[in-house]
Amino acid sequence: MPVEERMQPAHHFSPELASLNMGSMNFGLYEMLKRFKEFKHDWEHPYLVESDDRIFKNTFRDIAHILESCSANDTRFELECYDINHLYTASHFLDRGLLKTPLFIQSVFGLRGGIAGHFEDFMHMRRTADRLFGDGYQWSVLGAGRNQMNLGAMSVAMGSNVRVGLEDSLWDGPGKLAASNADQVRRIRTIIEALGLRVATPEEAREMLGLKGKERVNF
Repeated sequence: MPVEERMQPAHHFSPELASLNMGSMNFGLYEMLKRFKEFKHDWEHPYLVESDDRIFKNTFRDIAHILESCSANDTRFELECYDINHLYTASHFLDRGLLKTPLFIQSVFGLRGGIAGHFEDFMHMRRTADRLFGDGYQWSVLGAGRNQMNLGAMSVAMGSNVRVGLEDSLWDGPGKLAASNADQVRRIRTIIEALGLRVATPEEAREMLGLKGKERVNF
């Protein structure tokens, strides 16, 4: 099963696979002010303070423009779904013919403004995706912060995929910062193999996700 090791912004376009948030939403990081009193850079404190008034804008028109603009080069999308309504938005664009199966649904849990990280939230997201897309999608789970490994392990145990990396969590365990993405990849790989499973090769992952292949990527 694919394991993603990466650090990237919300809209990171590559010729082969691009991340796309499936809607506008609030992103609130201000609660981190309770945990940190000292900051290394001047921008960090005001960035957190102002996050209670921050909206990530991605309207239906925005999403349609992105999908239409990238269709000519066969770009496939990681559809980042931060709540149940984002699954319905993905279904809407599938009905409009701007998306095609197999969809790659990346469910994101544990960020303020989106769905929480409780196992009931996890199962609600999975059941809804199954009902909307049947066997026409691949599911992957992103657990933010302390949710990363426990929700990742649940996803793997259910036969689905998992994303880990420093974009989503800085930790490699309670009170222990990860030195790199590789720390978190090694930990989730240990979980995968302990369950009798294995990590997919890049070629297998491309086939599972319906990607166009590295020979058609210009780097």
